[in-house]
Amino acid sequence: MAIHANDMAKRAVHDKLESQIKTAEAKMDTLNAQAQTAKANLEIKAVAELSPKAQAIRQKFQELKQSGGAQWEQAKTDLEARLADFEKSVKGIESKAKAKAN
Repeated sequence: MAIHANDMAKRAVHDKLESQIKTAEAKMDTLNAQAQTAKANLEIKAVAELSPKAQAIRQKFQELKQSGGAQWEQAKTDLEARLADFEKSVKGIESKAKAKAN
């Protein structure tokens, strides 16, 4: 029973992180579309620089799903840190884009 509960807890973490990744990627895509529409070169460049980060986060997420034990905890911590940095970068670009629009 404990193993089943542990698997369920890991699945919940996977689902939460995957949701955060999808949300951040959707925001990045929206920013990219806005920048392309506005032909805002700085925003286009900033969004382009996020793309490798998004790919690295996706790869780390796959590693997390395939790991177990202490490796799972380390992969989770690493992924959460990368995701937090990515979300911070996206928010920064959003703020700059909104400031330019006003």
